[in-house]
Amino acid sequence: MQSGGQQVGKASIQFKEGPRIIGAASVVGQKEGEGPLGSFFDVIEPDPMLGCDNWEEAESALQKEAADLAIEHSGIVRNQIRYLFAGDLLGQLIATSFGTVDLEIPLFGLYGACSTMGEALCLGAMAVDAGYADYVMSMASSHFASAEKQFRFPLEYGNQRPLSTTWTVTGCGSFVLGKKGGNVRVAGITPGKIVDMGLKDSMNMGACMAPAASDTICRHLEDFGRRPEEYDKIITGDLGEVGHTILVDFMKSNGYDINSLHMDCGMEIFDNESQDTHSGGSGCGCSAVVLAGYILPKLQSGEWKRVLFVPTGALLSSTSYNEGQSVPGIAHGVVLEHC
Repeated sequence: MQSGGQQVGKASIQFKEGPRIIGAASVVGQKEGEGPLGSFFDVIEPDPMLGCDNWEEAESALQKEAADLAIEHSGIVRNQIRYLFAGDLLGQLIATSFGTVDLEIPLFGLYGACSTMGEALCLGAMAVDAGYADYVMSMASSHFASAEKQFRFPLEYGNQRPLSTTWTVTGCGSFVLGKKGGNVRVAGITPGKIVDMGLKDSMNMGACMAPAASDTICRHLEDFGRRPEEYDKIITGDLGEVGHTILVDFMKSNGYDINSLHMDCGMEIFDNESQDTHSGGSGCGCSAVVLAGYILPKLQSGEWKRVLFVPTGALLSSTSYNEGQSVPGIAHGVVLEHC
């Protein structure tokens, strides 16, 4: 089957028809449910352990619940999904490998840090558009406690958090893509490249990721020959308040004013003052659940016609940080349109 997509510019792909999002689901924790977007999520889990014995198993349970719900919303059955593109923040992707084993769908395990939802949508859309699958699932998750345990300190340590830090979202967003059905399509993608400005502050990931977001957005606009005003929103994943300011400044230096158009999922999901999340939300699940619960319905209703969705990721590990390495960033752009 011949692909309807074509290469555009230096790094982008424009799809002729565009794979459709035919089902989506968002499952979040109690803190996320108490935030400004709480009413938009499908499921709010009051127990952060989800009845499991440890945090990692709890995150796997988030994935299983979100996947099952997305399949239910899509109107197809599980064995019609040919491939699963999914990932999380944990070493060896254990939340994904244990969380999706019962789905019995061939898995491409992905790690793009907090940009993983963008990576999963890019690859899923390419597979469907090229005719390699009629249906695929794209999914990403994170859990506050499992991420703190791996990247920072166990919760029992009770460490102080600087104001530049973000709060890892407990949640999972899942999407089913197909050639037909639904009224929101993936119209194009701009995969991001690694951008390393030499920053080493793991407690200020917004600053580490903002240059990568700027690079991807600028390259996307150049590849497609568009201006920011041709989008209802340009949406980043989890830059937070610090990263938002840096991104706007970087874009202005490149000749683009996106201040009025920019939205950051990490800034939307929490009320920083009342919920004490400092710079905002973060994690793979941050952009995933905001897309499923809040952004997608606005596209489905036609309130927004076109958005550029740009999940952002800080590519660090506890090993690289302890060895004094910098924190590179990456961001993947996905064009979503009402159709």
